Amino acid sequence: MEFKVDLVQRENVDGSRRKWVIATSVAGGIAGVATLVPFVDSFAPSEKARAAGAPVAVDISTLGPGEMVTVAWRGMPVFVVNRTEVMLADVVKANSMVADPDTRHPFSMPLPKYCTNEYRSRANHQNLLVVVGVCTHLGCTPRPRFQEGPQANLPDNWPGGFLCPCHGSTYDLGGRVFKNKPAPQNLDVPRYMFGSTQSVLIGRDEQGEA
Repeated sequence: MEFKVDLVQRENVDGSRRKWVIATSVAGGIAGVATLVPFVDSFAPSEKARAAGAPVAVDISTLGPGEMVTVAWRGMPVFVVNRTEVMLADVVKANSMVADPDTRHPFSMPLPKYCTNEYRSRANHQNLLVVVGVCTHLGCTPRPRFQEGPQANLPDNWPGGFLCPCHGSTYDLGGRVFKNKPAPQNLDVPRYMFGSTQSVLIGRDEQGEA
């Protein structure tokens, strides 16, 4: 199953039900409202595939620098971010600010060995961040807040990253949780591999399926 990579996550809360729909978006706080696209059944894996945890192929041929897309894998949102050089520098800047910079205490799945580096990504595609978009506190979906600097609900020295809207946990542009936040652990990195220069396969790597 392939997901077109011009789509990103947006959370939509309706009473006690939390839904996420797909929309276009650009990082860095650029102004503008994207057109929402309903998360229809045709975008999602079949129930049988979801139950089996089938890998999901994502077309990244149109994913520009600083952009993010969200796809569904095993019923969870997965963020794919094409980080710029500035964003990679912001990951390094955050090393002293995060609680577990080397991900020694993963959340629900082991960090793949090929992502045991400061960018938490494959060396040959260090710009591409792939993380499960589920807050490690109570399971809400963090929102991208890629723009650096002071802004609402964030510190003045904010280096860019993700903000969980439920209880204020924050993560850097490597998906690592900042110190003294409700969330205890970093965002999970699923196993993944690149089928080509234009696609990434989530849920499978050289060792097989996750």
